[in-house]
Amino acid sequence: MKTVTRPAFAETEEKKSRFLAELVPYDHLATRLAELRVAHPKANHHVTAYRYLNDENQLIEHGKDDGEPSGTSGVPCLKVLQGRDLINVAVIVTRYFGGVKLGTGGLVRAYSGAANAVCSVADVVDYVPQGEADLFAGFSDAGTLEQACAQDGITVMDRQFDADGTRMRISGPKELVAELAGRFPIHRD
Repeated sequence: MKTVTRPAFAETEEKKSRFLAELVPYDHLATRLAELRVAHPKANHHVTAYRYLNDENQLIEHGKDDGEPSGTSGVPCLKVLQGRDLINVAVIVTRYFGGVKLGTGGLVRAYSGAANAVCSVADVVDYVPQGEADLFAGFSDAGTLEQACAQDGITVMDRQFDADGTRMRISGPKELVAELAGRFPIHRD
């Protein structure tokens, strides 16, 4: 699977209708859609499609037509995300009507074309599942814990020192986090 870490933009045109497409990380969808509605108040439609993994690792995906005829815009955009094996992303296609009706087939081609165009210019990276863990090291192992947490992709979210040693909350690639949690488990008294 693949994903994006930053937004991408592409613009296409079909029979004088303009299609402004943005590909964003899924967590940014609601905020970015609200911003686009304000930035483009005269746009006719803001079609969306998304795919993400929820906390139970279930795939959630959906396409919304936003007033276009049913199945002509949101689902074609979703199919592009599926075809490119993108996860934890959303595409937003803003349409300005150009005065010429496209018909259902034309809408499908135009929206999927806009989604494909933005996916083609996006910086796509491999998807790596993320996780979090609490770690502990006594004072004699604190340096080893610090070195282990300095690896690429590991973020120390919280660090506390007490009379027994160092406690850390980390996030990063799920496999690496699990390995560190096995080496530096929190001991419950």
